Amino acid sequence: MTRIHLSFCDGGVLLDRILSRGGKFTEDDAKSVLIQILTVVAFCHLQGVVHRDLKPENFLYKSKDKDAELKAIDFGLSDFISPDERLDDIVAVQALCHPWIRNGHEIKPPFDISVLKFVKRYICSSSLRKATLRALSKTLTFDELIYMKEQFSLLEPNTSGYISVETFKTTMMKYSTDAMKESCVLDFLESLGKLKYRRMDFEEFCAAALSVHQLAGLDRWDEQTRAAYEIFEKDGNRSIVVEELASELGIAPSIPVRDVVEDLIRQTDGKLTYQGYVKVLHGPSGRNVAKGQ
Repeated sequence: MTRIHLSFCDGGVLLDRILSRGGKFTEDDAKSVLIQILTVVAFCHLQGVVHRDLKPENFLYKSKDKDAELKAIDFGLSDFISPDERLDDIVAVQALCHPWIRNGHEIKPPFDISVLKFVKRYICSSSLRKATLRALSKTLTFDELIYMKEQFSLLEPNTSGYISVETFKTTMMKYSTDAMKESCVLDFLESLGKLKYRRMDFEEFCAAALSVHQLAGLDRWDEQTRAAYEIFEKDGNRSIVVEELASELGIAPSIPVRDVVEDLIRQTDGKLTYQGYVKVLHGPSGRNVAKGQ
């Protein structure tokens, strides 16, 4: 049974404070509220819990003070979720690293639960897809690298600047509550530990922890992938046979493979084209695209 900690809050509902100000907050006040909300949500996700009903009515002020702490309430629609389940477009910890949020505020973001999923997927990936991800990681912006550095530091790398799979388990135990024990987070950590992956430095961590799904939703995706492909051409592109690429994309044997991958492999040297690079970059998500061609 999860142990529940109750706090007495007499400061009123966030929605009431918003309405009492005519629906307007100063930028600093709005930023302070968002930081608290994002911190609460990020911590919930770390425990494998999703609230699923975030709105001003579900946040109470602990006291009537202007700078009172906010508390989340009404977890009636909440649920447990494993790190390997997909939460569309979650940016709970990434948002805390946004320059507008960070400006003038001392913020220590918690560990991002989604990192576990991406790292496991990276470890289980082929050497080809690892190479595509490493090239993409070299095109991350300064703000995106800030987020990566925060997450890497929370894993407490050794004096040589490396982390290992065991590091993830140690870090998670620092933040665990009874809720984490009832979710599937600990089971996921055990499955990660069985992979026995070698140590990882910050550069490789950036490749392992990035979300292709989120980056692909940004306006600069096309420009970013073309820059990444230029890096991949120099450092990681190699000759690849049609059958290998078909396996990488998960194309069923019944599909006419050569017709599907015709534009993905250069005829001159057998290396990936830009289109092929992007398909491999998406990993399993490129499977349906390939089948639909």
